[in-house]
Amino acid sequence: MTEIQAIVLGVLQGAGEFLPISSSAHLALAPRVFGWSDPGLAYDVMLHLGTLLAVLVYFWRDWLKIFSDAIKRPSEKEGRTLWLLAAGTVPAGLAGVLLHKQAETIFRDPLWIGFNLLFFSIIIYLADRKARQTLDEVSFTLKHALLIGLAQSIALMPGASRAGMTIMAALFLGYKREAAARISFLLGTPIIFGAALLEIRNISPGQFNPAFAAGLAASLISGLAFISLLMSWLKKRTLTPFIIYRVILGTAIILMFY
Repeated sequence: MTEIQAIVLGVLQGAGEFLPISSSAHLALAPRVFGWSDPGLAYDVMLHLGTLLAVLVYFWRDWLKIFSDAIKRPSEKEGRTLWLLAAGTVPAGLAGVLLHKQAETIFRDPLWIGFNLLFFSIIIYLADRKARQTLDEVSFTLKHALLIGLAQSIALMPGASRAGMTIMAALFLGYKREAAARISFLLGTPIIFGAALLEIRNISPGQFNPAFAAGLAASLISGLAFISLLMSWLKKRTLTPFIIYRVILGTAIILMFY
């Protein structure tokens, strides 16, 4: 793995993790398209660490308030947000444990990825255009946390998109686009942290090399940029450009690998 390859993967991770276009689809296909070898476990850790840092840096005020409220007023609505996010993480965590092998093998088939990109584009479009969008973050409940967390587990299939599935679920529940994106990113933070923690135990110190550092920096910087882009975009605009991109990419993948 060269520094340039690591940077490319880092940018793809930063874009795909926070835009509803599926980072896992892009990362599964990039080595095939460019003829690169499998980057290996160390670079999975690098990519997850970069996006974890990005979401923590961007939402540091939110996380500080969430933890402060959980300590100072745990019985009030604001104080329950931390526990709601924890509960919403459970479905995806269980799915990750139960379907880890399939996620690394069957689900990474290019035709499967292409189909997922196309199929879930329809679902995201319906949520974006048909659902009522009246709620903000203060309407977040245990029921909503579990339903959005359940949708997050679908993202084990490359092409579905973790951001896409959680934003879609939040929109169907009635949240405004910007609120849906914020909930998506906050709910995804424990999952990204867990993925990095699970993998980092299995790598050796020698794998922390210049390519690792370059990819980590690319993932962090691009992650911050794309979080900011999506949050600004959804204040006044729809998800249509991302849906169009998914459809084009999914069609191209099916034509290329069929």
